[in-house]
Amino acid sequence: MRIAELVMAAVMALFSIYLMWKSTELNIGWISGEGPGGGAWPFWLAAIMLLCCIWIMIQWFRRKSPLSKSTEIYMNAEVIKGVGLVAGALTITIFLFHFVGVYGALPLFLIFYIRILGRHSWLLTGMFAALTPIVMFFFFEIALKITLPKGYTEPAFYPLYEMFL
Repeated sequence: MRIAELVMAAVMALFSIYLMWKSTELNIGWISGEGPGGGAWPFWLAAIMLLCCIWIMIQWFRRKSPLSKSTEIYMNAEVIKGVGLVAGALTITIFLFHFVGVYGALPLFLIFYIRILGRHSWLLTGMFAALTPIVMFFFFEIALKITLPKGYTEPAFYPLYEMFL
């Protein structure tokens, strides 16, 4: 487990650097009258991910995290099953983007992940499944002016566009 944590942090750090470099092919700053440049979101998200990876490596060398002290096996059969379930659910979610869009597929994924896998209450599950798409809509579509896929549900969003844009 100890070595796996360091290897994953290093691989993710390299991936973050690559994403930052690739994002600079587009404008990563604010474009007056338009909003953030096309590379802004991936660049700054990758920069935050890089900082997190560096922090994980520092904690690993200092042996401050539980994983940095662990001698347990990295992935047992139960972990592989959990990763497979989440990977399958994400694949289905991405497939559903074409039909019901992000705002329809994401609540379904959250219900599966929070309620079925996480075994949390229906109240918590319902709050996240309902509020996350609403917050995402206002953040991406209204604030950042970034259109996300809506699939066949797009006509349902026309009244919201008329109200806010």
